[in-house]
Amino acid sequence: MRSMADQTLHRQNIVACIWDFDKTLINGYMESPLFRRFEIDEPVFWEEVNALPALYKNQGIRVSPDTVYLNHILTYARRGYFPGLNNALLRQLGSELSFFPGLPSFFQELKEVVRSQPEFVRHDILLEHYIVSTGLAEMIRGSGIAPFVEEIYGCEFIEQPFAPGFISQKELGLDTEREICQIGTMVDNTIKTRFIFEINKGTNKNPDIDVNAMIAPEDRRVPIPHMLYTADGPSDVPVFSVVKRYGGTTFAVYNPRNTEEFAQNDRLLQMGRIHAYGPADYKKQSSTHLWIRMHVLQICEHIVNERELALARKVSGPPVHLHGEDETAEAPAPGPQQAEFFDPTNEG
Repeated sequence: MRSMADQTLHRQNIVACIWDFDKTLINGYMESPLFRRFEIDEPVFWEEVNALPALYKNQGIRVSPDTVYLNHILTYARRGYFPGLNNALLRQLGSELSFFPGLPSFFQELKEVVRSQPEFVRHDILLEHYIVSTGLAEMIRGSGIAPFVEEIYGCEFIEQPFAPGFISQKELGLDTEREICQIGTMVDNTIKTRFIFEINKGTNKNPDIDVNAMIAPEDRRVPIPHMLYTADGPSDVPVFSVVKRYGGTTFAVYNPRNTEEFAQNDRLLQMGRIHAYGPADYKKQSSTHLWIRMHVLQICEHIVNERELALARKVSGPPVHLHGEDETAEAPAPGPQQAEFFDPTNEG
């Protein structure tokens, strides 16, 4: 009988589609509804953000170009340009986001196609969607794609920070006017890789598992070869590199109207960062739709092959009747359990 110590933590029957957000699922940046609501000149805001790293460097301060926009949003809020801006409003503004063609229905279709194949159902294979973004998590949670997503990783704001001495206070006062004032979570393009390993190890499902814990490959909830990561370009090179290096599938998208984005994706392909690229068009019969769907099914088929191969190796054939004392009797022919199985991981 197998001991508890020999049991694996997870069945490894999950396929994870992991998505960037801005310029991958939507055309542009998600903060556009925020600027419209408060009549802020969006190009000017981003021009200021792009100038900040050099200005702070001149002061001897190093900032992250990916996330300094969060500080600038807070500066605008403190100066009264975003009066009353809180997480509830950010979530409400997220409902105004428009997606590239074919979304969000493509997310649901991928789940359904996995559950429609009898061999995948027999092995209880499931597909989960995750979004890992340097954008605002609350806006994504308020968007039309959120119901199809297992988990959203993004930047977060704090509205009501705890004051000094709060540990010794019996009652904590809360401000009646809720407004963002601090950064809670900051996600840049390097930190994104941390969330890949959270999904990989199952930290997101079991908080007792630390993302830095040593976990054997067979005990990880979603092996990286079971992941497909889709993003829009060079800023996602850290995640592209990690996923591809450890056997996952990588795909880049570009706005069909932007020739520079097309060229960037082609450079990523030539550099070996991605497996393929296509237009940010997820409608049925589009090349992107067909490529992602095909590779999701290939990952599922690989899981089936692995599990059936493991079963064939571990389960012996049934006992057979012997012919009494007749030692000259011909031995029975090999049964089906001795047939050879194709191992898709064997490159020989």
